[in-house]
Amino acid sequence: MAERDRVYGVTELAAEFDLTPQALRFYEEKGLLAPQRAGGRRVFTYRDRARLKLILKFRRVGFSLEQIAEYLAHYRSGRPSAGQYRDGLRKIRARLTELERMQSEIAEVIGELKAMEGDAERRLAACLPDACLPDEDPKQTVPTQKRNEPGVKRCCAE
Repeated sequence: MAERDRVYGVTELAAEFDLTPQALRFYEEKGLLAPQRAGGRRVFTYRDRARLKLILKFRRVGFSLEQIAEYLAHYRSGRPSAGQYRDGLRKIRARLTELERMQSEIAEVIGELKAMEGDAERRLAACLPDACLPDEDPKQTVPTQKRNEPGVKRCCAE
């Protein structure tokens, strides 16, 4: 049997793509997949498998199910069209712009967090252990100064 003539059962196709049968049912409910019926069971064709591969690729890079459905609507004829490629290119460019904006925002947040980390490290370093009074030790025989006495250097409380 030629690869293009092969049909896949729900369990087989789900396992191949590390999905659950419920995920295939979900894509079917959303109109992204349309399996055929054979003897009362749902079977997927080579074309369905290719569509699933495309759906998962688009999902991985962050496209919504609605965007994927729009793209696949051009694909129904089985032959690529200029409209399909234009639509795909428009969606790809929009997603790239969105991700680049997010990347810039993430870089800013990372910079701010690194500055905050440096500030916290400097503040912690200023709280030197020898500048702090030791915790009360019941074995200690020499009385220590109380923390609230005048002239006692204070440090960060833990």
